[in-house]
Amino acid sequence: MFQVDAFASRVFGGNPAGVVPLAAWLPDRFMQAIAAENNVAETAFFVPATGVARGAADFHIRWFTPTIEIDLCGHATLASAHVLFRHLGFKADRVRFSSHSGPLDVFRQDDRLVLDFPSRPAHTVTAPTGLADALGAHPTEVRVARDLLVIFDTEETVRLLTPEMSRIAGLDAFAVIVTAPASTPGVDFVSRFFAPRAGVPEDPATGSAHCTLIPYWAARLGRAKLHALQVSPRGGELFCEHRPASAPGSDDRVYIGGQAVTYFEGAIHI
Repeated sequence: MFQVDAFASRVFGGNPAGVVPLAAWLPDRFMQAIAAENNVAETAFFVPATGVARGAADFHIRWFTPTIEIDLCGHATLASAHVLFRHLGFKADRVRFSSHSGPLDVFRQDDRLVLDFPSRPAHTVTAPTGLADALGAHPTEVRVARDLLVIFDTEETVRLLTPEMSRIAGLDAFAVIVTAPASTPGVDFVSRFFAPRAGVPEDPATGSAHCTLIPYWAARLGRAKLHALQVSPRGGELFCEHRPASAPGSDDRVYIGGQAVTYFEGAIHI
């Protein structure tokens, strides 16, 4: 097992992810127990792709929070690619994972790793009852994709939010993303991410949230390349790009780039 701080250039920053390379899948109950024991936002498990699947992907990947399996996780995918490139001798410049959310590529770009992920644009909805009370502030707009996307006017408002997690967990959404235009020089937008229903009260740096944030901010700001900060207590820095569909019938994609650093490696005994 490895633990990697993703979307960070130093240890104790970004988002810690457990990474467990496997020769074959463990029973689900063991993977869930390992994730609970690790008690970080997500633990990724991957196995080599074999047979026919080997032509479409290099590895299959799954992600577990301390309480549930989830359909998509960015920082633990970035961490898994880091482990493959840095520790396990994977020689190519791009690795492809197959997942519950389809094919996911990670490629090297200078000193960063870049996720090639699906775009998940959100549509406008009426703010759910109790949302403002749960967050402690009234948003200017609310949208929804997998997660609620809650928009505020200022970076300061997002930084100062002290949400009531029990109320956030009671909302009809997997998680809540809060975001605002950045006042930090050189940064386009900031965000935070709350997912208490999934056992993650506040996630430090969330790749999957940017599948929704990037199309929103690219449209609002009128440009494809964006610099983002996740202003959690640990903080995360993400370099983003909106990638329109390359051919009729294909879907938009997003690029989410960042650095990663290994915190520890060891062995699990079960």
